[in-house]
Amino acid sequence: MSKVAVVFWSGTGNTQAMAEAVAEGARTKGAEVTVLGPSEFGADQVALYDAIAFGCPSMGAEVLEEEEFEPMFASVEGALHGKKIALFGSWGWGGGAWMNDWEARCNDAGVLMQHAPVICQEAPDDAALAECRELGASLV
Repeated sequence: MSKVAVVFWSGTGNTQAMAEAVAEGARTKGAEVTVLGPSEFGADQVALYDAIAFGCPSMGAEVLEEEEFEPMFASVEGALHGKKIALFGSWGWGGGAWMNDWEARCNDAGVLMQHAPVICQEAPDDAALAECRELGASLV
């Protein structure tokens, strides 16, 4: 059985709704899914999972959330080489540049991107949630 981690931060619940859909998509493909916040995940856990979905909304000047998520992601980045991952998140302003930057950062780290990043403005609609389920399924 494939083991998938869904690691996310959410301030308003929008990215949490996306994370739940990602987990649902992976479970429908038979994966064992663990959903974690950034304080619950570290570099020592990367090897425990076959694939990891990371979710974070755009914050401030289109950056990852800086108090919890960014420090966690920076700490695991070096361990992600060759790991199957996918990215998702929501935004309230700007145009999604944070996701382009984050995807480039992951590609530089040598990850195996399994699905195009899924982003949505504000709360995810049915189409965005369906994309999140596809993203989760792609990790299995």
